[in-house]
Amino acid sequence: MTTYCYLRVSTAEQNTDKNKNDVLQFANNKKLGNVEFIEENISGKSNYKMRKLGSLLETMKINDILIVPELSRIARSITQIFEVIEITKQKQITLYSIKENFCSSDKSITSTVATTIFALVAQIERDLISLRTKEALQAKKQQGIKLGRPKGKGKSKLDEYKEEILKLVELKVPKTIIAKRYNTTIPNLYNYLKGCT
Repeated sequence: MTTYCYLRVSTAEQNTDKNKNDVLQFANNKKLGNVEFIEENISGKSNYKMRKLGSLLETMKINDILIVPELSRIARSITQIFEVIEITKQKQITLYSIKENFCSSDKSITSTVATTIFALVAQIERDLISLRTKEALQAKKQQGIKLGRPKGKGKSKLDEYKEEILKLVELKVPKTIIAKRYNTTIPNLYNYLKGCT
């Protein structure tokens, strides 16, 4: 059994020392043994498969342990975060996220898919939205693009979340919860899904 910690920062100015101290204290309390740190400086918008995290997941073996300071460090997309969690379950790797107090092998959490998903979404949603919003607004501002909802027939405020919404539907998450998550009405969600098929 080997214990790894994945640390990602998106700017050269960010420092991982505090995260390392938190991880070492966590590993010591859980008696997880020595921790091997995997670090990289790269944007979370890059697919995890193209980062060191992807290579690490490929090489990890059954009963290995992966620690992250928080789930939003895995990716900026909820869909990708769920993919990583699913990989750890399939390979029987235990994933710990310190901030959310999440453990992938906790039977009480994994008892139902919907409960797992929305327990996690509720905890990491603010971080992901904040990170995505700041980066998107800054990029548009630099390009001189006027901000606001796109105009024209056929446009929907749900378009930018299409991938996430379809993934949640595939996982049989109740439509009422999806509608609430994306701040829309149930009829509007059904109409949107009809247009996606």
